[in-house]
Amino acid sequence: MLTYRCAVEYDGTAFHGWQFQPGLRTVCGEIEAVLSGLFDEPVKITAAGRTDTGVHATGQVISFSSARRFPIERLALALNARLPTDVSARDAALASAGFSARHDALSRTYEYLILNRATPSAAIGRFTHHVWKPIDPARFEHAAAALIGEFDFIAFCGVLPTRGPTIRALHSIALVRDGELARIRIVGDGFLHRMVRITVGTLVEIATGRRDVDDIPRIIASRDRTRAGYTAPACGLFLTGVRYAEFDSYRPAVAGLTRG
Repeated sequence: MLTYRCAVEYDGTAFHGWQFQPGLRTVCGEIEAVLSGLFDEPVKITAAGRTDTGVHATGQVISFSSARRFPIERLALALNARLPTDVSARDAALASAGFSARHDALSRTYEYLILNRATPSAAIGRFTHHVWKPIDPARFEHAAAALIGEFDFIAFCGVLPTRGPTIRALHSIALVRDGELARIRIVGDGFLHRMVRITVGTLVEIATGRRDVDDIPRIIASRDRTRAGYTAPACGLFLTGVRYAEFDSYRPAVAGLTRG
């Protein structure tokens, strides 16, 4: 059996999330259908992250196995010739036997885009969350520092996992401003359901003065979802990169966006 690895991008606006769902349009469903046609056999893929409805990706990674050998230099081209325009393959490679896009990941990077100005934008609204109140970088940085490390993030979880702990480790959180566009970059070993979006919503509330700048430790200690902030909308969230021992798929979220 050969193990294949691909980095893929998608605009999640018109998808019902990543995971295959009968009768619904999903990213996984589109990619598996095309791969099954190319390999002339049923192909099931594993993804580094199962993104929700409306979430985008510039650095998603998938893996799959097949006994059939497809010319690796042509695989990305062949995928892009058949995939719909809101999904694309960035590259393809042969991986070591047993490689798993999910289980072999060392860290994942998400970026969240915020249009921070008085009025919304029709041009980039599908990729950004509009926040009209000014975001204070000092308040943001102070609050974000309290999230770095290994904690039980159950208060930042949408739907609890069916098994396993709710402890996760965040490595870094950064706010980068480019005019009216604010890019929040979060790196961690893994994330709970809607954890990034709840984290962003909480930090936005702190950075805009809606809650106390020292709320984060109290929220973590409470283990209560109702103590954290709002869930930021899916439209601003991108899975931008997954790091492995010998490969990093990172690509900035919509790199062409600078100002709305």
